[in-house]
Amino acid sequence: MSKLKNRYLSLDVFRGLDVALMIIVNSPGNGSTTFSPLLHAEWNGFTLTDLVFPTFLFVVGNAMSFSMKKYENMGTPAFFKKVLKRTAIIFLLGFLMYWYPFFDDGQLKPFSETRIFGVLQRIALCYMFASIILYFVKTKTAIWLSLAFLLGYHLILIGFGDLTLTGNAVLKLDKWLIGPNHMYHGEGIAFDPEGLLSTLPAIVNVIIGYLAGRFIQNNGQNYETVAKLMMFGFALIFAGLAWDLVLPINKKLWTSSFVLLTCGIDLMAIAILIYVLDMKKAKSWSYFFEVFGKNTLFIYLLSEIFIITLFAIDMNGESLYRWIADNIFISWSGGYMGSLLFALWVMLTCWAVGYFMDKRGIYVKV
Repeated sequence: MSKLKNRYLSLDVFRGLDVALMIIVNSPGNGSTTFSPLLHAEWNGFTLTDLVFPTFLFVVGNAMSFSMKKYENMGTPAFFKKVLKRTAIIFLLGFLMYWYPFFDDGQLKPFSETRIFGVLQRIALCYMFASIILYFVKTKTAIWLSLAFLLGYHLILIGFGDLTLTGNAVLKLDKWLIGPNHMYHGEGIAFDPEGLLSTLPAIVNVIIGYLAGRFIQNNGQNYETVAKLMMFGFALIFAGLAWDLVLPINKKLWTSSFVLLTCGIDLMAIAILIYVLDMKKAKSWSYFFEVFGKNTLFIYLLSEIFIITLFAIDMNGESLYRWIADNIFISWSGGYMGSLLFALWVMLTCWAVGYFMDKRGIYVKV
């Protein structure tokens, strides 16, 4: 637990908006009756839901623009100790989350069947590599490295596989490195959308988030800052859509065009929030999302553990998750609306915990 410092309102609200949406899309009452914007694109293409995870990485980079100043003064050994410790904790939390509830029919769930890579694991790896890059190189070099990552990843995808679910280079590396049993199976086959290879372009989302944070701090929250962020955002969106013509926008492969598109949208979104919250002071609505933004990692973990626990509890042959969704929400409001209302219930339950923590000044950091 720690006090909060070196923050600006638009960042907390942006982070909170993203966490709220992440919980909603991760907890539909019934996946087959979910409104289409709350579903990922099946393969190529883009939906609102596809923006959630890259935005999480963007705000990680944004927050790093505060912490890196402190790292620059602590010396290289202390820097590596801090970064590697944080990386290990976040990665381990992600792994334990997939292993939870640890036991199945009284037996310890085998490590040999536990997913290794995932959302928190990608955040950990991207945070680590972005921190090291930004600690040792200047801004221009970081930008050139980001471009090299995106171009290099494009060449790897087309050079060592195809762009299909069953033949892509991300799948091939993961199968060779960790084996199918340690991979995600939600696509019907062993394929991990957070695989090791596709972590390479995802590092760029963190770097651009960091550069945006530094730009805002150096230039202030004013009309010029907002205008430049909007222009940079538009340029990246245009570049992403242009790159889509040769390398399709694809969240599950985390293609280079996907990185540019999502970073562009995030730049425009943070610019709008700065204008509304920090300049116009129109913040009567913002506290709800601040609650999420102040305890982001804890509330995300809480939501995932809550969902997994509901699935693990048996209610007359079906999970408590399905029983609540079907009998309390879907039965009286229909499939699509009931599914959404169930997801909102999960999100609001997590918010209530965050509200309790905020009112008592409890902020969990790693």
